[in-house]
Amino acid sequence: MLPYVTKYLETFLSGGTQTNQIVINSMLQSYEGVVATETGHVSVHEAGAIEFSGHKVLTIPSHLGKIDVAELSQYVENFYNDGNHENMVFPGMVYISQPTEYGTLYTLDELTGIREICDKHQMHFFIDGARLGYGLASRDADVTLQDIARLSDVFYIGGTKIGALIGEAVVFTKQTPSHFVTRIKQHGALLAKGRLLGIQFSELFTNDLYMSISRHAIDMAEQVKELLHEYNFKFYLESPTNQLFVILHNDDVKRLSEHVRVGFWESYDADHTVVRFATSWSTTQAHIDEFRIILGDFGNK
Repeated sequence: MLPYVTKYLETFLSGGTQTNQIVINSMLQSYEGVVATETGHVSVHEAGAIEFSGHKVLTIPSHLGKIDVAELSQYVENFYNDGNHENMVFPGMVYISQPTEYGTLYTLDELTGIREICDKHQMHFFIDGARLGYGLASRDADVTLQDIARLSDVFYIGGTKIGALIGEAVVFTKQTPSHFVTRIKQHGALLAKGRLLGIQFSELFTNDLYMSISRHAIDMAEQVKELLHEYNFKFYLESPTNQLFVILHNDDVKRLSEHVRVGFWESYDADHTVVRFATSWSTTQAHIDEFRIILGDFGNK
C-alpha cells in the first residue's frame, strides 16, 4: 500500500517539528497563518516554531483533539465577512494531525468536509502524519492512505514514531513549493547524509513493514485497554489508536510512576491528573504481561 505515494514523495526530513515548520513556512504567504485546534501539535508542543518562522497559529476549539467542520467553516466565513479583514492575518492553511494529539481519528466525511472548505477559500490542507501508521492501522479507521493523498495538499508519513531512528517522509500531492530544497537549506535542515533517511523508508515501505508494525502497536494497545478496564481505571476518552488516556488521583500517579512510565497530559481537577499510556512498534507481549502484574500489585481491581 505504501508504494502508492512514492510517485508524489518530495523529500525526507529528520523530525516532526522541523517538518511542520518548513512545510508551513514554504506554503504560506507572509500575511497568512495556519488554522489548528487549540490542542493541535503546532499550537502547543512546537515551542513557537511556527510563529518563529513568521506565521501565526490561528486556534479554534478542540473537540477531543479534532476540528469541528462546521466551526471551521464559520471561522473562515467570519474572517472574510469582517470589513477589516485586510488588516488581519489571513487563514491560509488548515492543519490537522491524524491521529490527533488525543489519539482520536478524523473520519472520511470529516476530512472531505475540511477539503471542501479549503477549496472554497483557497486554503492549503496539511495533514501531520507523525503517527499516521497507527491511525491507518486502527480498527475504527475508515480512512486509507489513498484518501489522505487525495484530500490533502501535503502530508507526511512519520518514521520517528514508527521505529525509524529519525525521519519523516514529506508528500506534496498537488504542487510542490518552488525551490523547496533551497527552503529546506535556509532552515538549516538539509542533511548531508540524507540518504540515510531514505534507506530507512526504503525498508519501511518494503513488504508492508510500515503497516505491520503499526498494526502490532494497535494490538498491544487493545490489550492495555482491556487491562485498564479490568482493573477499573477511569478513561478520559476511549481512543481507538495507540494512545490511551486515563484519569488518576494525584497520589496514584506517584505510586504507579514507581513501576511504569506514565506521561502527564493535563490536570483534570485539583486532585486528579490525566495521564497517557502509549504502545509502539517496540511493545512486546512480555511488556503487557509485566504491566498486568504491576496493576495487580497496584490493587485497583
